[in-house]
Amino acid sequence: MKQIACGDIVPGCAFTAEAKTEEELLAKVAEHAKTVHAIEVTPELVNQVKAKIKNT
Repeated sequence: MKQIACGDIVPGCAFTAEAKTEEELLAKVAEHAKTVHAIEVTPELVNQVKAKIKNT
């Protein structure tokens, strides 16, 4: 499983996501970023997220 904590990128956010694949995880993160933080997903943000993904 792959896991990310939003708080690793957006301080103070308690959201975490898990998925079997990086693609699924990135889709969950993109939806969260858009709906909760009103952030558009840019290539730079994708790179930040990829750097913080943990394998569990």
